[in-house]
Amino acid sequence: MVTGRLSAAAVLRASVPVELPLGEGSVSVSLPDCDVTVCRPPGGEAVDPRTAAEAAVDDPHGPRLARRIDPDDTVGIVVTDVTRATPDDVLLDVLLDELRAAGVAREQVTVLLGLGLHRPMDDAEIDRALGEHADLAANHDPDATVEVGTVDGVPVEINERLTRVDTVLATGMVEPHQYAGFSGGAKTVVVGAGGESQIGYTHGPELLARDGVRLGRVDDNPFREFVDEAGDLAGVAFSLNVTHGPSGILGAAAGDPRAVVGDLAETAREALAATVANEYDAVVAGVGAPKDANLYQTTRAATYVVLGARNPLRDGGRVVIPAALPEGAGEGTGERRFYEWLSGAESPGALYDEMREGYEPGAQRAFVVARALRDHDVYVTDSEHPEVVEECLMHARESVADAVEPGSEVLVVPDALDTLLV
Repeated sequence: MVTGRLSAAAVLRASVPVELPLGEGSVSVSLPDCDVTVCRPPGGEAVDPRTAAEAAVDDPHGPRLARRIDPDDTVGIVVTDVTRATPDDVLLDVLLDELRAAGVAREQVTVLLGLGLHRPMDDAEIDRALGEHADLAANHDPDATVEVGTVDGVPVEINERLTRVDTVLATGMVEPHQYAGFSGGAKTVVVGAGGESQIGYTHGPELLARDGVRLGRVDDNPFREFVDEAGDLAGVAFSLNVTHGPSGILGAAAGDPRAVVGDLAETAREALAATVANEYDAVVAGVGAPKDANLYQTTRAATYVVLGARNPLRDGGRVVIPAALPEGAGEGTGERRFYEWLSGAESPGALYDEMREGYEPGAQRAFVVARALRDHDVYVTDSEHPEVVEECLMHARESVADAVEPGSEVLVVPDALDTLLV
């Protein structure tokens, strides 16, 4: 077993089970007929989210929030949705404390759930996410947007509620992202509270095919550059973001959105990067809640492995993902479009070629999955909806052992979405 950066092959005979996340719990995986390497990034040291957030707001990138607003300002705060494990209750509480100290009353604040094209959150989910501040929140409606300008000729549309406030703030999770390099910053507003115009462009084949749009890259990334410029148009004045790893929340940063992302991306790289020198017949990628609630989010593990900085698979190798999938393919607009494209395709190659000509906003995950499936099979195990997996050009199996050929050399990545293979 190897923990940290892998500079050479290390083999653990899998008579020793490996625990992988599955929903809110875990599944024990044993592959006694295979040579198994377990890849864990350094992980970093967990911090207390509230303490870190308060320190970040006290010492932000740029002016302190209290100096950016007037007591009679109205404020819109965009928070992340159920697909991200952001401690939004804590971050929102810290922001409201800072606003209160500046003379801004709670009644002057509107909280918007940054759904993008994901499904709306229900009352119970909002209560769990925001606690005592749930009453301030409303789900974003991508149809209720107003154009605030253009970037590269693309209209930038933002939830109309945000155009009626004086100051726009955002929480966020700076974590590896297939297109933005790392999420967070202005992306919470531009995508989470945006319209189909910029969501369609940023997630469309033209932009996603450009050099620099890749997992783990922030500098010289056209996706990130667009989001940052659109954030300026949307008036994103101040971000409070965190980053996380296997051990928990690793740090917080506040202030100017670009600087916040740069700061936390560096923290994340140090904690999440793992160097892999060898090639493998299979990569077993752990996901767990909340991302394994549906197939749309779960496939991030496969594309992070195959389309990241370092694909560790041999030709013909496969990705195996244990995932609960209680929501099947997913219930939002983007998730439905993802399912329709994949389930209606004859083959990954044919689907990729067809989608290169264009697709609806939200369907980009089908495009990226098709790109990965051209070279590697994906197996999803332990799920509640194996039929959905099979309909979407992937393979369903009851267990990880059923999805791995005996005698394989296997790389196990217990936390695939928080591991950067380099």
